[in-house]
Amino acid sequence: MEKSSITEERILKPLGGIPMLLLSLFLLIGSTAFFVVGIIFSTAGPDRNEVVHPVLLGISITVFVVGLVAGLLLLCGLKVIHPNEALVLTLFGKYYGTLYHAGFYWVVPFCSAVNPAAERTPVAAGKDMPAVSGAKKSVSLKTLTLNNQKQKVNDAQGNPVEIGTVVIWHVANATKAVLNVENFARYLSIQCDAITRNAARRYPYDTAESAEEKSLRGSSQEIADIMQKELQEKVEDAGIVIEDVRITHLAYAPEIASAMLQRQQAAAIIDARQKIVEGAVGMVQMALQQLSENEIVELDEERKAAMVSNLLVVLCGNKDAQPIVNSGSLY
Repeated sequence: MEKSSITEERILKPLGGIPMLLLSLFLLIGSTAFFVVGIIFSTAGPDRNEVVHPVLLGISITVFVVGLVAGLLLLCGLKVIHPNEALVLTLFGKYYGTLYHAGFYWVVPFCSAVNPAAERTPVAAGKDMPAVSGAKKSVSLKTLTLNNQKQKVNDAQGNPVEIGTVVIWHVANATKAVLNVENFARYLSIQCDAITRNAARRYPYDTAESAEEKSLRGSSQEIADIMQKELQEKVEDAGIVIEDVRITHLAYAPEIASAMLQRQQAAAIIDARQKIVEGAVGMVQMALQQLSENEIVELDEERKAAMVSNLLVVLCGNKDAQPIVNSGSLY
């Protein structure tokens, strides 16, 4: 059998709850009063136990039973909708309609509210999901947060990393959220897990500065936007809108964290040394050029080599150079 999905929802325009509440109270009170009056006028005798008007008594009982049943049925049709909530109703197993507007309404008494997520509170280790009361059949339309805490996964280079995301979402179509999936909160959580793992597997944790490839650390915003788009496609049938996705935790796994830290430190030292050497060569070139242009001193090739060597040692050394004063000739 093919799975049927709800694509069109019916927005109900129910009757006001106050008039129907007054009508039900009128039926209950009126039928009870009519029954009491009928008992009084249909009985006679010294102890008023003899029935002298059986027809009136039968009418009184009939009116009382009909009024009582009708009043109770009308009371069962009263529904209260709070702000930013929706109520999905079914009638004898078939979809009847959805209430979106806050207020006090009356619907067909045989309609029942449906929300499978309210019957089973989602339980998932390491995830903060909104708990749903078992007695609450309405669907919340408020903006909610799914804190998908850190999980371990291998990146594109095979390094184990820990990544965590947070998803800001809300239910836009309550009918789809209730009738198309069993538990829309759990469904969103599982899809978020899959999207997070898939994104971590496609990109490396970090890349060189000159590389144009996206990385989890250097392109976190772009990757989060890609995750939001993919997650929205997955939960479209559940009537959920993904407002934002953010990577809240990103780190190497503990077993390789120290090794990767040394690797990053080595790469940083190499980059720093490269910049120091480039700057030192430029300063030496500038010094030789200015000495030659200003004719301060004439240096032969041997003296230039010595000067270049001394300047590079001073500029590229880790420690401050200790000057040595030569009062004699260089030769």
